[in-house]
Amino acid sequence: MTQTLRFDLNSPIETSKLAENLGSRLRVGDVILLSGEIGAGKTLFARALIQSLQDAPEDVPSPSFTLVQVYDTRAGEIWHSDLYRLSEPDQCVELGLLDAFETAICLVEWPDRLGDLIPDTALFMKFSAPPPQTGFDSSVEETHRQVDIAWKNDSWTQRIKDLV
Repeated sequence: MTQTLRFDLNSPIETSKLAENLGSRLRVGDVILLSGEIGAGKTLFARALIQSLQDAPEDVPSPSFTLVQVYDTRAGEIWHSDLYRLSEPDQCVELGLLDAFETAICLVEWPDRLGDLIPDTALFMKFSAPPPQTGFDSSVEETHRQVDIAWKNDSWTQRIKDLV
């Protein structure tokens, strides 16, 4: 049975706080799938999560061109991948992602490129900007995001029940 949570985040600071809170609960073997349109906040979230687990926060570039960036952290190795430019799931295997799913914490942007390779234990996070509203303050609209989290594996239930 799929379980879900929704978060309304009003600023990049709130997005970063959610990332830090989730990061403190992660362990090797966790796979976080980050989906949403370009500019929805996936990389901001991943960057904040990774930096929150580093002893000395370092630059965390988007892996759009490198496809995968690997970081050593207090929680273990983190693989941050952006699969946007991939065209078939076999390319994910060539990157070593399947092995990393077992030996590291994995943050995967554009997870639809994984096809049938998505682990059953994954945590799904969908980032979206709510539709524009008439009379709504556009400065808030630019930074407001909704994050829908879904999971099937019970191992997530206890770890994220009080996430915020």
